[in-house]
Amino acid sequence: MTSPAGRLPTLFLSHGSPMQAVEPGVAGRAWQALGPSLPTPRAIVIASAHWETALPMATGSAHPQTIHDFGGFPRALYEIRYPAPGAPALAARVNALLKDAGITGGIDGTRGLDHGAWVPLRWMYPDARIPVVEIAVQPARGTAHHLALGRALAPLRDEGVLVIGSGHTTHNLRDWSTDRSGAGGIAPYAAEFAAWVGERLAAGDADALVQYREHAPHAVRAHPTDEHFLPLFVAYGAAGASPRVEPVVEGFEGGALSLHSWAFH
Repeated sequence: MTSPAGRLPTLFLSHGSPMQAVEPGVAGRAWQALGPSLPTPRAIVIASAHWETALPMATGSAHPQTIHDFGGFPRALYEIRYPAPGAPALAARVNALLKDAGITGGIDGTRGLDHGAWVPLRWMYPDARIPVVEIAVQPARGTAHHLALGRALAPLRDEGVLVIGSGHTTHNLRDWSTDRSGAGGIAPYAAEFAAWVGERLAAGDADALVQYREHAPHAVRAHPTDEHFLPLFVAYGAAGASPRVEPVVEGFEGGALSLHSWAFH
């Protein structure tokens, strides 16, 4: 997977349930192939749906802990550690870029990496040697804010930094929990919503995506709340104007949780 002039793409990854860390499935297998297919980044900035703040924040710890931010799963999942180093200087760079774009942010020196970050990264980069900075989402500020946040981070692509948004193309946990095996087939609304997102990305229709609750089919059911969709806007914005869109995962977990993911070149 290559971008013009060997630049890193940006990525939006649907990270699945935490069990993807021990039972990788279609997404995990794709992540295993994705990491080696990219130029090796000097560092990673990953926006996770599982860190919500009022203002944009970046992790500033030199040694971020592995956060097990879930309950009721097998013990083996809680024993996993992803000991990637942090990058305090990169966190400061992130905040400087946001400031240049008129966005006020901050640094959290104690926050670790939640499963939205470490679950896909442990398959992409299992040696955990690449420094990682996680950034938070701000659900109260909406989609346009996150697109602007991503655009502010676009210079990182020319600095050898891989920008990732980790969320979900659909995220209705009530629907997912009623058919975790997918025995009832793919929920039509989830398939229609995922297809619409792919079409709008391919068309470069940022306006429709930003206003997805007004334009997308079944938007409210696909995302009862916004937080898992917002990382897509960070990744898409960080790719710059009119990026080429490449699917990297297509599929579902259970009947309703879309794993559709894209690279933006």
